[in-house]
Amino acid sequence: MEETMNLEVEIFEIIAHGGNARSLAYEALQAAEEFDFEKAQQLIEDAQKELNLAHKTQTKLIQAEINGEKYEKSLLLIHAQDHLMTAISEQKLIEHMIRIIKKLKEEK
Repeated sequence: MEETMNLEVEIFEIIAHGGNARSLAYEALQAAEEFDFEKAQQLIEDAQKELNLAHKTQTKLIQAEINGEKYEKSLLLIHAQDHLMTAISEQKLIEHMIRIIKKLKEEK
């Protein structure tokens, strides 16, 4: 039972950090829309830190499984993976959008 609880805590860490990263990335996009590129850059860096924390937990779970630890595959675990992958993808897209906004601002 305790192993399940620890797994659930780690799953929720992935979800929480992924969600934080996603929110920060969208805040960065909003800052870029207001041409506050310094704030946008800081928010993207903060988002990356959150993604790194989520990825660290994900890597720990993967390494444990490689080393013989068996986890029951659950909808919650799948959701955490989906949540993290979406956050990573959206952050990359938002970074690209910020670069475009910055270029358009410079060309004016």
